[in-house]
Amino acid sequence: MSASGCFHCGQPLPVEAVTVRVDDEDRLVCSEDCARTAALIDARGLTEFYRFRTGPTAAGEATEVAAGRWQAYDRRALQREFVSTDADGSQRAQLLVQGVRCAACSWLIENALGALPGMRSVRVDPVSTRATLHWNPAQLQLSEVLAQLAHLGYTPIPYTEDAGDRAARLEQRAALKRLIVAGLGMMQVMSFAVALYFGAWRDPQIESFLRLISLLVATPVVFYAGAPFFRGAWHRLRVRALGMDVPVALAVGGAWAASVWNTLTGAGEVYFDSATMFVFFLSAARYLEMTGRHRALSLTGALAHHLPRVATRLVNGQPQAVGTMELQAGDRVLVAPGAVVPADGVLASDSARLDESLLTGESLAIRRQRGEPVVAGSLNQEQGLELVVTRVGADTVMAQITRLVGDAGARKPRLVELADGIASWFVAAVLLLAAVVGYAWWQWQPDRAFEVVLAVLVVTCPCALALATPAAFTVATAALARRGFMVRHRGALQSLSRVSDIVFDKTGTLTDGASGVSAVEPAGQVSADDALAIAAALESRSEHPLARAFPPPDPALAVDAVNAVPSAGLEGRVNGRCYRIGTRTFAAAPGGDPAAQEQFPAAPDRVVYLGDQDGLIARITVDERPRQGAAGVLTELAARGLRLHIFSGDQPGPVEAMARQLGMEHWRATLRPEDKLAAAAQLQADGRVVAMVGDGINDSPVLAGADVSVAMGEGTSLAQHSADCVLMSDSLEPLATAVHVARRTMRVVRQNLVWAVVYNLVALPLAAAGALAPWMAAIGMSASSLLVTGNALRLTRAAAPRRRMVQVDRPPTAESAPAKACCKGTARAAS
Repeated sequence: MSASGCFHCGQPLPVEAVTVRVDDEDRLVCSEDCARTAALIDARGLTEFYRFRTGPTAAGEATEVAAGRWQAYDRRALQREFVSTDADGSQRAQLLVQGVRCAACSWLIENALGALPGMRSVRVDPVSTRATLHWNPAQLQLSEVLAQLAHLGYTPIPYTEDAGDRAARLEQRAALKRLIVAGLGMMQVMSFAVALYFGAWRDPQIESFLRLISLLVATPVVFYAGAPFFRGAWHRLRVRALGMDVPVALAVGGAWAASVWNTLTGAGEVYFDSATMFVFFLSAARYLEMTGRHRALSLTGALAHHLPRVATRLVNGQPQAVGTMELQAGDRVLVAPGAVVPADGVLASDSARLDESLLTGESLAIRRQRGEPVVAGSLNQEQGLELVVTRVGADTVMAQITRLVGDAGARKPRLVELADGIASWFVAAVLLLAAVVGYAWWQWQPDRAFEVVLAVLVVTCPCALALATPAAFTVATAALARRGFMVRHRGALQSLSRVSDIVFDKTGTLTDGASGVSAVEPAGQVSADDALAIAAALESRSEHPLARAFPPPDPALAVDAVNAVPSAGLEGRVNGRCYRIGTRTFAAAPGGDPAAQEQFPAAPDRVVYLGDQDGLIARITVDERPRQGAAGVLTELAARGLRLHIFSGDQPGPVEAMARQLGMEHWRATLRPEDKLAAAAQLQADGRVVAMVGDGINDSPVLAGADVSVAMGEGTSLAQHSADCVLMSDSLEPLATAVHVARRTMRVVRQNLVWAVVYNLVALPLAAAGALAPWMAAIGMSASSLLVTGNALRLTRAAAPRRRMVQVDRPPTAESAPAKACCKGTARAAS
């Protein structure tokens, strides 16, 4: 018996250790869980596992605990994701098994599960920790298999992959196979070429033998490993276009064909070494580019796999394990401490502390209160919480992020389209130049003409030029997504790097909505409590940030026919009576009681007015606070040379106060949506590049009209639809990061383009002069492609810029006279 640690898991032994008999010997273990697992292994006759394992094993779950935990996986709705059914009714599934550390673990699992009645086959790969199961469901339930794994001390996770993951995996596997073939073939052919270079040609029989062997080895390299180049060239030529695969295919195919002819005729040079080297180095460059692209776009897969497969739904107050996909809006869900929220919803518990870093990039956990929204994928860090499901599946914020990343990848920025066009013309110029160079050498030194043409085709392959821009934009887009800044159109990065002015909406963008109602002044027709209840009922149907200031609506009040009027407010029926809430002019009905209007003159505070068909009935004052960290972000943006503006539909008093508090000079008040658009257009007419940041329906026109637009993730769906980018975090800090990364991306693009041009200007004359052998040209071209790809991949490490705090004490002044005010009161909905 070992006295140093637990026989099963290796943990320190407690004072009162547990004894278990294994292989007719008493062994000390640390707990009853380890004792049960060791006894199970001994009872199954699998104690050889302890002899061959390379490390300790986790303690298993008790049988009854494991059985209850995995019961939900017998539900057909949950099995649809990862279980397939054969024609004979048997089922198959793949699992990722956490805790597998060596081949002994694989042996233990295969033998333990293989002994279960109904199990047909079990295969466990100790490298990928993936288990493949095949069983008869009439004899064996999946939950029994999972429970047995848990009892052995391993954690099974159903393995699923979406179409994108599957395509990426197949693409990478095929590319790796081709790269291995090219590498092995190149090494062999190079060894034969060295022999030919250093004297084998003196013996004609040896020379002929080495050429034939080189032909046999180089042929699969050219036509298997190099197949993507030939397919790409053929596809481009079929549509009467030129791409970078065309000169590659000509160079490789020409080198191989000429070498075959010279081998069979016994005259001239052979270029098998150059052809295989070209295929290998170019395949290696493309493999690295593909790997970087997959890594950069792996965010969507990470998000999708982060969601739990099983959720705990409360049915009549009793917990019930169901598949996450079975949840519906209105379900009440229990989330245990340390578990991941399975669906979007509204917090039903008093409070919760949630880690939303995977979605927003925020490293610190966020405190949520009852009634606040909770998004799927958040990690519950404290006590258990309850939430009411509002959105599931494709409607969740996580699914929206996945779609945004996919949309961004599908659209080409203007600069990428320009580079593609230049590459096409460059290919045409290269082919023409190669023909001219070949003709010149044929007239001067015919025996070297083909070699020089081959070197020209290889060295001028526009791979570096074609990779210079898309690689940088792809990597930067994914890097920003991980920081909570979603780019819907990759062309937005190019515009963001050139921005000179950033225009902010006030309410819900620079401010954190509203913190509460500070005063209710009724006109006398209704009490203050009744006025607040009517206002809360109307605001419950609003997405405007000020709606958060109002208490939850009274269920006894029936609300219908609610309509949002941009830059004015809301109108609707409460218990059958029409009410309006918003600006003073909007809430006061035409022809209403003048005395009521005189009772509520325009106020400098943040107020909204409530009225009915008879006129104003109440004035409600709400508190408004700046968004946390906004002042620091604005200071940093100003330090980067950006001019900052506030365009708000609010009255001058609240707007000026907020501008002064945030240190902003330029502001405009009482702007309707069309006024905001006109003001932004005026900035553009003055030669400024304008970015707009907003969140409401009234911001949609100016978001669409700005050079680049950013919508708040918690804003309205119309604002997000009109925007080029979406800020998923509650903080504005990712905006400063986005400006930094966008500018850095354009620097990388310029560096890549300069390198691609300089390389061709230097290498092309050398190749045309016959100073570069084809194999040298292959190395140079591949090194150029690797350089631009590696330079783009540096953007994955683009960290948030260091804060440069600049004191801003200048008093804010109105940028100009307010553009056509829509009313004399507070503009409630357009801020």
